[in-house]
Amino acid sequence: MGRFFWLQEDEGVAASYGGTLNAGHRWGLPGLLNCPSCSKTWAGSGSYFPGVNLMALGDAEREFRKARPEPLAEFLRLRELVVPLAPPRAALQPGSRLGPLVGKCRGRFPDFAWLGDILLAQPHVIGGLQERGVREVEAFPTALLARPGAQSDLLEVQLAHHGQLHADCIPESVAPPCKACGWFGLRRPDEPVLDASTLPSGLDLFRLGNFETMVICTERFLDAVSSIEGDGLTWRELPVRAGRVNPGAARGGGE
Repeated sequence: MGRFFWLQEDEGVAASYGGTLNAGHRWGLPGLLNCPSCSKTWAGSGSYFPGVNLMALGDAEREFRKARPEPLAEFLRLRELVVPLAPPRAALQPGSRLGPLVGKCRGRFPDFAWLGDILLAQPHVIGGLQERGVREVEAFPTALLARPGAQSDLLEVQLAHHGQLHADCIPESVAPPCKACGWFGLRRPDEPVLDASTLPSGLDLFRLGNFETMVICTERFLDAVSSIEGDGLTWRELPVRAGRVNPGAARGGGE
């Protein structure tokens, strides 16, 4: 088993470049209104699919423009429209964001830029990672305007959901995910531990399946970043432990 690292923004480097972003994804699935099983109204974070183009739905794409909660039956109906357009086994939870980032950006950005937990990169960075053997890295154009009539070159990295936090770092007081809607009321542990049995063997960059706001990478990814002298990232190695039954395996948290 290799080494795994939790990626975050290097805020000092980002501040030194002075760039600003004000953007959101073009479309999104609605949140969930009053789940009939757990009574929660919620929309998750950490599920972003910039490669999904809902223009293929014709007039129905209008149903995905406005953020709002919907009852479970309506959420499921809308999700079924998106499934054929999304990556296989995509984690299309309530509140998933779809399509390119739309908005404005100003100033300069490091090689890796962040909008919350959304990871963006300069085009040459993606090419450099691929040339150095980073596996399954995928990025899509944004619709960010750097100035009137000029679109930014920044790409959004689309990350699959894999792996789990180990059950040992999930408090016993946290209920298992709702079987109807997937709600999982987990807050990020102070000392995250990864479940070895759930980690992918063919990916070097991904989001955790039961805490989607955490972006995880392998040592291969960091070696490639070092090789291209990429900036904008900090990382922390996370311990990996043999798995046991994990109450969060059904879906993510991400509060």
